[in-house]
Amino acid sequence: MMATIQNNYRCFHRRAIVVNGSVHWCQQQATIIARQYDGQKIIWLTEADRSLLGQEVDLLIVDARKGFNPDLFGRATGAIRGGGLLVLMTPLLSDWPGYDDPQYERINVALYPEKTVKGRYIQHLVNVMRKDSHLEILTEPEQLSKPAIAFQTLQGIQTELVRTDDQQQAIDAVIKVVTGQRRRPVVLTADRGRGKSAAFGMAAAALLKRGYTNIVVCGPSILAVDALFEHAGLQLDGVDRKRGLLNWNNASIEFIPPDELVNREIETDLLLVDEAAAIPTPLLQTLLLKFPRIAFATTVHGYEGTGRGFTVRFAQTLDAQTRGWRAIKLKTPVRWAVNDPVERLVADMLQLNADPVSAAAIENTALQSCRFEKLDRDKLIHDERTLSELFGLLVLAHYRTRPFDLRHLLDGPNITIYCMRYAGHIVATALIAREGGFNVEDSRQIRLGYRRPHGHLLPELLAAHLGLEQAPQLLCARVMRIAVHPDVQRLGIGTALLQGIINDSRRQQLDYIGSSFGVTTDLLRFWRQPGFIPVRLSIKRGASSGEHSAVVIQGLNEKGNAVVSVARKRFLRHIFQQLCGPLRLTDPDMTLQLLMDVRPGENIQLDDADWQDIYDFEKGRRLYETCMGPVNQLVKKSVLQRRVMKSLNTQEQRLLVTRVLQARDWQTSAAIAGIEGRKQAIKLLRAIVGKLCVQFYQFTPR
Repeated sequence: MMATIQNNYRCFHRRAIVVNGSVHWCQQQATIIARQYDGQKIIWLTEADRSLLGQEVDLLIVDARKGFNPDLFGRATGAIRGGGLLVLMTPLLSDWPGYDDPQYERINVALYPEKTVKGRYIQHLVNVMRKDSHLEILTEPEQLSKPAIAFQTLQGIQTELVRTDDQQQAIDAVIKVVTGQRRRPVVLTADRGRGKSAAFGMAAAALLKRGYTNIVVCGPSILAVDALFEHAGLQLDGVDRKRGLLNWNNASIEFIPPDELVNREIETDLLLVDEAAAIPTPLLQTLLLKFPRIAFATTVHGYEGTGRGFTVRFAQTLDAQTRGWRAIKLKTPVRWAVNDPVERLVADMLQLNADPVSAAAIENTALQSCRFEKLDRDKLIHDERTLSELFGLLVLAHYRTRPFDLRHLLDGPNITIYCMRYAGHIVATALIAREGGFNVEDSRQIRLGYRRPHGHLLPELLAAHLGLEQAPQLLCARVMRIAVHPDVQRLGIGTALLQGIINDSRRQQLDYIGSSFGVTTDLLRFWRQPGFIPVRLSIKRGASSGEHSAVVIQGLNEKGNAVVSVARKRFLRHIFQQLCGPLRLTDPDMTLQLLMDVRPGENIQLDDADWQDIYDFEKGRRLYETCMGPVNQLVKKSVLQRRVMKSLNTQEQRLLVTRVLQARDWQTSAAIAGIEGRKQAIKLLRAIVGKLCVQFYQFTPR
C-alpha cells in the first residue's frame, strides 16, 4: 500500500485577491502578478475554458468585467492547487451591482425592456467578499504588496501518487464490491478536490492487478471521467491509454455512456458510475438492477448535478433494491489544505454550502402553523439565513440545480419567489415565471415554430405543440420549480403553497397557470390535487430528467379556462394513437393518471354491433384480436372517467393500459400487471370487460 505523503501542496492554503477599478488598472495589476508566476501554470479564464475539471493551475485570473458565470467560476477555482492564487478583476465594488454584465443576456426575457435585470446577485457577491477576512481587496490606486501574493514553490513532489486515508478507505470499499457478496454497492460522495474520481481510478487499477479483466466506467460525459482514467493509468506500467479506453495485460477499463449500457448486453466485473448526480435517476435505477457489482460516486457540490439531492433520493432506491449498501464520504482535500480560505470564499459566493433548515427545527410543523409569503428579492440578498434555506431546499429537491440558478432566481426580471414558513424557517418554496402577452402576429409565428421567445416556455409549448395560437397572447404563471422539505412532505404544505400562488395569480389578473416537468405517477397525483389538468406528454424522454415531460395547466378566468378546455381536447385527440406508437413503453400507472378525469368520457360512441362484439369477447366466443376495435373504444371511454378506473384494482388497470391502449403483447402485459401468463391475462381481460359493460354501461346483449 502506498503511504500518504504529507509534505506536498495539500498542506498549503490557497489565496484570493480582488482587484477592482478601471479596466486598464486591473489589467495592469493582473499582468504584474502573472510575471511573478513565470514558469508556473497560469490561466486567464474566458468563457471558452470549460474543460478545467481534473486540471491543476497555480494562478487563475478571472475578469468579471467580461461577465460573471457562476458555473464556470466554480469549475475553474477548483483547479487551483495548494499554494496557488485566485485573482478576480471587477469594477469598483460599489459600482459592480450596477454594471452591465454580459451574462444578463442569459437572464433577460423576451418582452421585457433591456436593463430590467437587476444586480442583486452581484450585490450578494459584494456582501460576501466584504465580510471575508481572508480576502485581499485591492482598489485603484492601491499597490500590491509582494508578500500577499508570494507563491510557495513545491517542485519535485509526486502529487499524483498521493492518496489520503479517505481515499484508501474508498478504494478498499470499491474492491470489496467485486470481491465480496453480489449486490452490495458503495456510494462515494465528496466536495470537489477530495479525489473521489482518483479513488475510482486507483481501485480499478488495483482490480486489474488482481486479475480482473473487464471494468466499465460510465458518467454524464467522457470528459467527466478523465481524472478516473488518468489515475488508473498512473498505477499501471506499460498501459495503453486512449480517450475512454485503457488496455493493460489483456485487461481493460472502458467508458460506455449510461444510455448505451441500458440498451446493450454487457458483462463486466465492475461498473463504476462517476458523477452519478448528473445522470437521470431512472437510468441509475436501471443500472443498479442490471449490474450486480456497481459503485457510484458523485460530487456533493457539483456544477452539472448536485450530490446532496441525489444522496437523499437515491438512498431510498438503494434501500428498496439492495441490502447492505455502503455510503462513504471523502472529507480530506487532496489539492489544498483543510479549511482552505478560497474554498470557503467560493462556497459562500455561489451558495455551495446552502442547506435547508434542519429537521430538528421543524419537527413539530403542521399545515395550520405555516405561513404563505411572497419574498422580496431586494431584502433576500441581505437575509443570509433565508437565502441559504431557500437555495439549499432547491438544491436538495432538484438534482440539476446549478450555481447559475441562484443568479437567475435573484435577477430574473419575470421571477417571483413564494414560500411557506414555519417558525420563520423555509419549509417549502416555488419559483414562478410570468409569461405570455404577445400580439397576434407574434403568437402566430410562435405556433408555426418561427419564433422561440426566450423565457416563455409554457405559452410556446401550448402554441407549438398543441396549436393554441391564443395561449401566447394571454398572461400566465409558470411554476418553474417547487420544493417541499423532505421532513414535512405529505402534510398538504405543497398543495397549500400552490393554492396561495393560484390566488395571487388571480389577483394579478393572469389568465392561466401551469408547469412542465419530468413526469412520474407521484408528481401527477400532486399536481392534480389542486386542479391542474395534464395537456401534453413529450414523445421523447428528457436528457436531464430521463422522464417524459408533462405539461399541466389550470385556468384562472374565463379566457384561461377556454385554453385549458381546448388543450385537453387536443391532447386526448393525439394521446391514444401515441400510446400504441412512440409512447407504448410509458409506465402504465403514470399513463392512467394522465388520462383519468373527473368528467365523463369524451364522446366515444359504440353502436349495437360494437357492443355485441364486446359481449362475445367477454363470454369467450371471440378472440380478442377479432374484437380489438370495439374493446379498445370501450376501454378509452372508461379510462377517461376517474370513478370507473377507481373501481378497478392496480392489476386490472395495468392490464388495460398495456394490452389494450399500448398494444403490448400478452406476455409483456401479463408480466407488468403481475399475472402468471397469457391465459390468465386473457381471462382477466374478459372479466374486466364484463365488469365495465354491466356496472357502467348497463349493456343488455341480444
